[in-house]
Amino acid sequence: MEAFDYKALDANGNPVSGVIQADTARQARLQLRIRGLLPAQVEKVHAAERARQVWARGLSAAELSMVTRQLATLLASGLTLEQALNALMEEASSPLTREILTGVKTEITAGSSLAAALGAYEKSFPEFYRALVHGGAESGALPVVLQHLADYLDARQALRQKTSLALLYPILVSVVALAIVTGLLVYVVPQVIQVFTQSRQELPLLTRGLITLSDFLRGSWPYLLAGGVAVGAAVHTALRNPAVRLRRDAWLLHLPWLGAVVRSVNTARFASTLAILLGGGVPMLAALRSSARVITNLVMREAVESVILRVQEGTSLARALGEPRIFPPLLVHMVASGETSGKLEQMLQRAAALETQALERRLAVFLTLLEPVMILVMGGVVLMIVLAILLPIMEINQLVV
Repeated sequence: MEAFDYKALDANGNPVSGVIQADTARQARLQLRIRGLLPAQVEKVHAAERARQVWARGLSAAELSMVTRQLATLLASGLTLEQALNALMEEASSPLTREILTGVKTEITAGSSLAAALGAYEKSFPEFYRALVHGGAESGALPVVLQHLADYLDARQALRQKTSLALLYPILVSVVALAIVTGLLVYVVPQVIQVFTQSRQELPLLTRGLITLSDFLRGSWPYLLAGGVAVGAAVHTALRNPAVRLRRDAWLLHLPWLGAVVRSVNTARFASTLAILLGGGVPMLAALRSSARVITNLVMREAVESVILRVQEGTSLARALGEPRIFPPLLVHMVASGETSGKLEQMLQRAAALETQALERRLAVFLTLLEPVMILVMGGVVLMIVLAILLPIMEINQLVV
């Protein structure tokens, strides 16, 4: 079947549009008439073209988790992949979800694998998602892998929401404080200082510095804005180079606090992915290759690739993970225990859970310290501005007395 974009009128004359599947455009029009719609335009749409049209409107985390769980349930009940996708398309409440599922089904009907079909919608299905789907499809345990994947997406979304809510207050404080300071420097300070400059009084050093900063901001803000955009574009372009990204990722791992966060995030993701794939019956080497693709830090990803070579040579997974000295010792010890006891999947899941808990604790401590530090910094900046304005007034009062 092919996907067709349609525009039609319902029984009340209201315009409706969407995507419908049929073998030909004639059959698509017939299906629309059966639904009580009067087709006005029916055009064939390829999945790749549909993907380009919705590239900026990916599925939300909640929608992705729901689709994944529903697909796992339908496949586990014995439906084929095409039947399951048809059911999801009928039940989808969002037009965007229906369009994406239609494009995925069209690609599968044309002979693509599920992972390849999902790859046309990278905005909705990230790389680690497609890697897990690919591993589950190869092992024949796709329903199990999708079920575990849905659980993982729910847990990750819960952590993201918790972090976002915790960051909301510091972000609001930063925006308000920055707006106040900018307003003081650009509008208030020049008008107040103008009185002192006309009096030909020698101003304090702090006041002269504030006047210089205010004049600089008022005269140079277009150049500062353009420079910021240019620097951002240059950094974005440079990070497309794998060598630059590798150096950046190595530098991040050596930072005092951020390095531990990056290490925990990638370790938890790697351990969770490997546990899901091994639980779904994926062979060790294939599971490691798929798990390496979910790691965003290139240094850690290269370490996993070296682990794959060592395991392929006959080295145990725990020993291979410990050799690069990149992964936390907790993961290495848990993997060694899992290999000894024959419960590697459970130990990997436990290691991922412990790393996630450690990450939550680090974020909680950071956010707890961030709020008072931000208040002190912004309060100090406002105090300096106020002092720069008050010092000349105090000197004038002393001269009068």
